[in-house]
Amino acid sequence: MIDDVFCRIINKELSAEFVIEDKDFIVIEDIHPAAPVHVLIIPKKHLDIIHEISHEELDILGKMFIVAGQAAKKLGVEKTGYRLILNQGPNAGQLVPHLHLHLLAGKPLGSKIVN
Repeated sequence: MIDDVFCRIINKELSAEFVIEDKDFIVIEDIHPAAPVHVLIIPKKHLDIIHEISHEELDILGKMFIVAGQAAKKLGVEKTGYRLILNQGPNAGQLVPHLHLHLLAGKPLGSKIVN
């Protein structure tokens, strides 16, 4: 059984500040925000390694970006802009081994890569 922090939040074993929840995804506030707006778009289905995602799971990746757009609108940053970041593996800064997308906004982010 997979038991990472995001699975525990999805299963309501841990609390989090939910922005959006539907049958396939949750969007939660990041507990260590790197920008004034910093949320995580997390599929409820546990996926760990992006380069091992099957063709049957491609719809999850597509929907992840749709949900990110919905979150941007809900948070009021769709017109001023936002950054989407997907980290894969420890050298990229991935702390939780569960596929997720970061949405950062609320200030000019510049061209520097954000950790």
